[in-house]
Amino acid sequence: MDEAALLEVSRDAVIVVLKIGTPIMLISLTVGLIISLFQALTQIQEATLTFVPKIIVVFVSLLLLAPFMLHVLTDFTEQLMQRIVG
Repeated sequence: MDEAALLEVSRDAVIVVLKIGTPIMLISLTVGLIISLFQALTQIQEATLTFVPKIIVVFVSLLLLAPFMLHVLTDFTEQLMQRIVG
């Protein structure tokens, strides 16, 4: 395997990581902003108020996005296997 192929595989791996991680991070960011706005408006400063809903939403979104994540990972793995054979 030459350097160009290695760089291409590395670039594809980074893109796969971004495709998988970005939706969960955006959902978590949105929930965090909504909860922070709620805390600022009501002046409730409870630490668990930010963590518990965010954890629940992240777990639910992981369950809902699992087929998409699995599809992205299987496509990447198939591409890697084709490169190994080729």
